[in-house]
Amino acid sequence: MAQTTEIQSTEDRLTESALNRLANDSDPRFKQVITALIKHVHAFAREVELTEEEWFEGVKFLTAAGQKCDDKRQEFILLSDVLGLSMLVDAINHKRPAGATENTVLGPFFVHGAKEIKNGDNLAEDWDGEPTLVSGRVLGTDGKPLANALLDIWHSDDVGYYDVQLPTFEEKQLRGKLRTDAQGRYWFRTIKPEFYPVPTDGPVGIILTRMGRHPYRPAHIHFIVSADGYESCVTHLFVKGGKYLDSDAVFGVKDSLIVDFKLNNSEADAEKAGLKAPFYNADFDFVLRPADGGKVQKVISPADAV
Repeated sequence: MAQTTEIQSTEDRLTESALNRLANDSDPRFKQVITALIKHVHAFAREVELTEEEWFEGVKFLTAAGQKCDDKRQEFILLSDVLGLSMLVDAINHKRPAGATENTVLGPFFVHGAKEIKNGDNLAEDWDGEPTLVSGRVLGTDGKPLANALLDIWHSDDVGYYDVQLPTFEEKQLRGKLRTDAQGRYWFRTIKPEFYPVPTDGPVGIILTRMGRHPYRPAHIHFIVSADGYESCVTHLFVKGGKYLDSDAVFGVKDSLIVDFKLNNSEADAEKAGLKAPFYNADFDFVLRPADGGKVQKVISPADAV
């Protein structure tokens, strides 16, 4: 009985002992975060009465996730996405005023260094798919057009693959950066994106299967919109009427970001847009809030995280 009491007493003291090891002169924010992490991880282990075998399986899972990361893929970002953590962190950090464009997840396929394009250029040269014109304006919350605002754009092809997933990948494709004109307007040609599964050939795929969940994301186009003096916005435009809008694998859909990709059969409109009829037109105005002391959102690519 004495031995059992001592073991139980040691177990009870472990969390306190771990917290007491923190240096008093630690960075205050680091100390706050690591203290909460230790408390919650220990509480989790106690709540589920974690076995040694389960703990080791968890270690193996995290090791495999790390081994799956490279300069084109970030398995830990994907894990965060499918557990809803990415959207929770986003919601905590980006409480935007009414009228400002809402944020959503960055996703695991953002890469720095997309080519510079001009308004009217085609992101999808030599790509099969349904021709699409995307246009709109970038505005401040006061309605003022923002000239020279930067839009960093990327999306999947017509069957749901990003360039970095393709075996023929040699240079960045279906990506581009353009700036608004003097009236805050932007427009570019591309192809209509399609729904697709997040990668399931790694540890995150195992988790989704065990949870009984599908891996699909609804069709969308990614944007990072920024302008001097304004807070940048990482967001998507989702295709209205598309599949999986109500069950996005990464919880990224917001009603305000669902856009009608309207079918246009006009030969005259197609010629004016530099496309073939029929084509789709998606129109959306991005609205940015003034920056708080020059605050901008740091964007981390897979290459940054490995």
